[in-house]
Amino acid sequence: MLRDAVRSLAEAKIAPYAAAVDEEARFPREALDALTANDLHAVHVPEAYGGAGADALATVIVIEEVARVCASSSLIPAVNKLGSLPVLLAGSEELKKRYLAPLAQGRAMFSYCLSEPDAGSDAAGMKTRAVRDGDTYVLSGVKRWITNAGESEFYTVMAVTDPARRSKGISAFVVEKSDPGVSFGAPERKLGIKGSPTREVYLDQVRIPADRMIGAEGTGFATAMRTLDHTRVTIAAQALGIAQGALDYAKGYVTERRQFGRPIADFQGVQFMLADMAMKIEAARQLTYAAAAASERGDAGLTFQGAAAKCFASDVAMEVTTDAVQLLGGYGYTRDYPVERMMRDAKITQIYEGTNQVQRIVMARNLP
Repeated sequence: MLRDAVRSLAEAKIAPYAAAVDEEARFPREALDALTANDLHAVHVPEAYGGAGADALATVIVIEEVARVCASSSLIPAVNKLGSLPVLLAGSEELKKRYLAPLAQGRAMFSYCLSEPDAGSDAAGMKTRAVRDGDTYVLSGVKRWITNAGESEFYTVMAVTDPARRSKGISAFVVEKSDPGVSFGAPERKLGIKGSPTREVYLDQVRIPADRMIGAEGTGFATAMRTLDHTRVTIAAQALGIAQGALDYAKGYVTERRQFGRPIADFQGVQFMLADMAMKIEAARQLTYAAAAASERGDAGLTFQGAAAKCFASDVAMEVTTDAVQLLGGYGYTRDYPVERMMRDAKITQIYEGTNQVQRIVMARNLP
């Protein structure tokens, strides 16, 4: 029922704008409005804070179905979870009430600020500082590759509170867009997901109350890594949705496109391509749903499963979308058809929330 409801909404209210959102590189306002109106913009927020209280699998299905028609729009529910999960995992009760309620009500979005110009895969090498000053902290630094930056009201920011302790000297904070000293760089000009703004976040002597720290001082990096264990599953869901959308479109095309006097779907070479695409998507789906179940239960094996799902599903998405372009031939290479957009959108799923090379390191260190 959930899948059918989200698919119907996505096809009616999000899909019609997907090409324009990509072409104009603009935020998908129509998608945000539709998702918010149907309480699908942040389904993971518990009922105690005014949310829908969806479990990890339901959240995955929402993201998958939105990504099937528009990858940029699927980053609304995905990044709302990414940005707010540190608060859910480690924040005080007061912090949860203050920031999760407006998120659940659709009055604010939440972004996640970990990466920096010189700290990508080596996130512990960050330079952003948070200096204690009485009952406040003063934050200074630059965060890069921040999804939905400028659109979100709230930001989970990782900053160094004790440089001598490396990862154990990093703390997490909630920063608000309206805090004096917060500003944003120009939107990055990207290959794909053009409707989701990716910008630098500048923190220029941003003074915030000490009670906006998430968890205890020095626990921020551990919270960041715990967060990614859960949210890599949402990237797997996004990749899965993109791949499914590409296969669905290609299936329809090959039954209509005729060459040599018959539909090209009649040719075994085309049939084998479709079979391989569908098989790999189904394998990715099972791995992703199993990881979502592990996320919901808090299984000890989640670190491996989340990394495996994200890595496998994103590799499948890149392969399937490339094959979809091939099946459409010359038409697949044009913007008149959606599969070239899907191929461009798929690429980022192999890179963000930890490159697939990093996922393989994570898996190797956490073999079941």
